[in-house]
Formats: sequence, C-alpha cells, structure tokens
Amino acid sequence: MNRFLNRASPSIFASLVILMMTMNGCEGNSSSATHADDKFPDFRVQFDTELLTQIYTADPSAHVFEDAIYVYPSHDIESGIERSADGARFAMRDYRVISINPKGEVTLHEEALSLDSIAWAKKQLWAPDAAYKNGKYYLYFPAKDEQDIFRVGVAMSDTPSGPFIAQAEPIKDVYSIDPAVFADTDGSYYLYVGGIWGGQLQRWQMGHYSPHDTYPNDDEPALMPKVAMLSNDMLSIEGQLQDVVLLNKDGSPLKAGDNQKRFFEAAWVHKYQGKYYFSYSTGDTHKIAYAVGDNPMGPFVYQGVVLNPVVGWTNHHSIVEYAGQWYLFYHDSKLSKGQTHLRSVKMTKLTHLADGSIETIEPYPIN
Repeated sequence: MNRFLNRASPSIFASLVILMMTMNGCEGNSSSATHADDKFPDFRVQFDTELLTQIYTADPSAHVFEDAIYVYPSHDIESGIERSADGARFAMRDYRVISINPKGEVTLHEEALSLDSIAWAKKQLWAPDAAYKNGKYYLYFPAKDEQDIFRVGVAMSDTPSGPFIAQAEPIKDVYSIDPAVFADTDGSYYLYVGGIWGGQLQRWQMGHYSPHDTYPNDDEPALMPKVAMLSNDMLSIEGQLQDVVLLNKDGSPLKAGDNQKRFFEAAWVHKYQGKYYFSYSTGDTHKIAYAVGDNPMGPFVYQGVVLNPVVGWTNHHSIVEYAGQWYLFYHDSKLSKGQTHLRSVKMTKLTHLADGSIETIEPYPIN
C-alpha cells in the first residue's frame, strides 16, 4: 500500500477541525453519528489539493466505515482513445479504494475489483459506490456488457477496502450508470442510477433498451434519474426503477432545455435535519446542484448550487458527515493540466446554513 499525509497550508486549505470518535458501524451516507471525547488528533481538511497523486482518480463516493472515511472512486487511465460523445476514452479497468484515517493519513489500497474478474462485463468500469450491511461490504458499479449496454453490478467483501468478488450477473432490471446507495436511518437502502449522453439513460424511455438516442424537447420535462429500494440481500431491487422527480419551486418539473438545473449524472443523497438532499451534476454546465424533499424516493425541489465549475469537463461528487462536520468530495483535472479524462479526487468542508440551504462552494481560492 502507498501511504502519505497531505499537509495543510493556511493560504490554500480550509480550517482545521477537531475530530472526535465517529460512529461505530455507521452505514452509508446517513447523518447520524456518535462521539467520544479526545480519541483522535487533528484532522486536516484539504482544499484545492489532490488526495493522492500516485494514480488518477475520479467520481468519489465517500462513506464512514470503521471510524475512517473510505472513498470509492473510478480509476482514470490513459486509454489512447479520442474524445467522443459516448465517453469511450473513459476506459477504466479496475477500482482502487482510498481511505483517510482520523490522523489525516491517506492510504491508496490494493486493487479492489478488476474488469477481468467480472464475468458479464466487457469494458468501462465507471463511477462506483459502496454500502455496508450485516458485516458485509457491497460495491455497486456500472460497466458495459457484450452488447455495449451499461448495466449495474454488485460485488461483496468482508472489508471496506476489498478485494470484492463480483456476482456472476448484473443486477436485474437496473441500467445506465452512476449507482449511488443511500442508507436511511430506518435501516432501508435505496439505489439511485442514471446518466444521459454516454450514460445511455435516454435509450430507456420506452421501458426497454434502444440503440438510438431519444431526448425530450427543450420545453418538455427533462429525463429524470432513477431509484428503487434495495432488497434485503442487497443484491437486487424491490420492484422496478422509477423516476426521481426533480421540480422547480413552482412545482413544475425541470425542463430538458434548462441545462443550468436539469439532471445529467452523478446522483447522491444525504439526510440533514430530517430532510433528504438529492445532489447531482448538471453535466455540460459543469455544476453540482441540489434539490430537497421529504422522501428518499422524491420528489425533490431544486434549491441551488453546491459546487461551481472546476477545471475539466465533468464533475462528480459525494457528501458525507464525519464527527459532526460535513465534507464534499469531488474531482477536477488540474493535476493533468486539463486533460478531461485524467482527473483527481479532492475534498473540502461543506456548510449547511441556518435555513437548511447549502452554502455554494467556490472550488479554488479567491485571492
């Protein structure tokens, strides 16, 4: 394992926060936590600094497991493929887990899962997520099958860093990309998926896969992400995927032509003060936006922007609470000097304001 500690500089890093003992066995990205006095030393929160530089990583899904933060990113590589609308140059072939212990030490773990070990998968291990239940860790991941259709699979491990063993088949009736799992405080688990353009969500509008792209008109409701409750075994879903409805404050659905607000990819859910926050990437307008609702299945009402655009084309994020402080994980392409397919994971503090809104984050220091 490669291990190193990033050290904070006051001119570019967020303020220090004292960490106390986090929840024992916390599951998913729920908001509950317990604390004990003075167990851990200072935890230095990076701002505009890569968590690691040994490899390129993107699409970070962060969770608190075993009193540490575990980050499940995709692993960017130089594929030699030209840029295209279907995202073929994003040809990732394995996953590596990152952990951050309470001292702020960042560990890059050994390979957690490889394309070669997944019987049904042909290519493109895109953004994953993870969950914990009853002593097992579950890694949810998208990949293209032999017909070049994005499916979502699941793999299991006894440890949060893996290695993970994939199921022989993808999850039935789950498609597209960017799986995200939300563990609610009542013990239920929800699986969110979806991404347009290269994520193929636009090819499932008739309830089955079509090889042709079909998009709504600009004045019609936008394509919505999908959600289903996970079954008790965490390996299948209850019923069918259904739309996560995203609304304007006047109650109308977000329109396809409103690309400042509409969903593109990268669903994530966290819970704060009894409300469910659904955050996502707007894609071609390069923002992380969010909406709020009273139910993890939706609907959610658009509220604003979590993170303004970063260097690079995509952004993909997660939000997690650790010892009473909230953090945003995201990526950019600064380390690769703007190469959009070679990205690096970063983190910074996230603030909920008194009215429950999220303070918009500027990704780079303003001098």
